[in-house]
Amino acid sequence: MTTLVDLRSDTVTRPTPAMRAAMAAAPLGDDVFGDDPSVNALQQKIAALLGFEAALFVPTGTQSNLCAVLAHCQRGDEYIVGQMQHCYRWEGGGAAVFGSVQPQPIAHQSDGTLALADIEASVKPDDPHYARSRLLALENTLGGKLIPMAYIEEATALARRLGLSTHLDGARLFNAAVAQAAGADPYAQARRIAQCFDSVSVCFSKGLGAPVGSALCGSRELIARARRIRKMAGGGMRQAGMLAAAASHALDHHVERLAEDHALARRLAEGLAGIDGLQVEPPQTNMLFVDLVGAARERSAALLEYLAGQGVLAIGLYRLRLVTHLDVDASGVDHAVAVIRQFFAR
Repeated sequence: MTTLVDLRSDTVTRPTPAMRAAMAAAPLGDDVFGDDPSVNALQQKIAALLGFEAALFVPTGTQSNLCAVLAHCQRGDEYIVGQMQHCYRWEGGGAAVFGSVQPQPIAHQSDGTLALADIEASVKPDDPHYARSRLLALENTLGGKLIPMAYIEEATALARRLGLSTHLDGARLFNAAVAQAAGADPYAQARRIAQCFDSVSVCFSKGLGAPVGSALCGSRELIARARRIRKMAGGGMRQAGMLAAAASHALDHHVERLAEDHALARRLAEGLAGIDGLQVEPPQTNMLFVDLVGAARERSAALLEYLAGQGVLAIGLYRLRLVTHLDVDASGVDHAVAVIRQFFAR
């Protein structure tokens, strides 16, 4: 067990020794001029893997989603999106602030999907009173939940019939692919999901364990527009090949191991089952959500403080989010379970 069990997010991972070696050995150029060989290799790799013509390496998933929305939409357009999707709720309203692109948020169903009828009802008529409906944005996984493949196919087919482009916030696309592949080829499953969309954002700095970076995949024309937006947004990096090499290493070595994170999340859920005052939602991937109910709600702040004092970091108050990742092992999960049980036994 490591000294600290950090369950706040899968963004807290540190590069492995092998990843650090790949970063140190990366050939470098100037990516703004388009001649960093490591960046170019990563962009070609992720585009080919997911079945797109081109890709763009960017610093963050937030910037990747911003570039996607602004590449698909113009001023006065809108994108249809779920209320709890990252590109609407947790990205500072970037599309509206920087691009004058209006979000049209709609409620999620209990499984995280958007009702097809709600999507269709949200599309505006061609009338100067309304913003122009241009894009449907989905997310998979969403809060650790898998969006069913059949639904993705139906929703994107509906979008095409309605004249909308489609974007996937696939920050944790490979978590979804590993879980849905059920032991089969997760790369093939990731491609199958991605090919339902006109553009896909993939994050390397979450479960894949790279220190930074995301990629936006799409057509050559869309990626050319996104490259201009990246420059305006300050995302043009110079010798970015060291970061791209980490992402490339992650694609080669850290995808299939995501199944280990999913298994640890289930182990954590099983360990917390039956504690009075806790309602444990069975995890589908690497995120476990635990609700504090009844008298336990009054002890939430004390719980987080107690956990931190015992070397376990978590976030949330009435609803805890516990995330397994590359830097958490079975003994760390067991320690977290033991500490939480100790707290509620006092």
